[in-house]
Amino acid sequence: MVISDLLNSLKFNDQGLIPVITQDEGDSQVLMMAWMNREAIIKTLETGEVHYWSRSRQALWHKGATSGHIQKLRHFFYDCDGDTILVKVEQVGNVACHTGARSCFFNAVPLSLPHQ
Repeated sequence: MVISDLLNSLKFNDQGLIPVITQDEGDSQVLMMAWMNREAIIKTLETGEVHYWSRSRQALWHKGATSGHIQKLRHFFYDCDGDTILVKVEQVGNVACHTGARSCFFNAVPLSLPHQ
């Protein structure tokens, strides 16, 4: 498959973005969720390091470019509907979250929340 065929297979939202789930290749932990546009996908596949689209900065974002916690691309998948991407990465430095945590998903909700 060539990159243009891949891009044509994906369903971007009205802002030209597609959600991306990032998972550790080694232990399968979900590290983060972010967004990619066409440029981020192309840069990711061309460089082997994950790039995202920052909605807050409205700019391409090379994950780890300033912190050193880059994500080395190991696998790139998209779902059956073509509307979500899954990347499996080698997380350099073992930190994926801007808070300094390994994963952005550290807020656990008790399954027995009381009703009010």
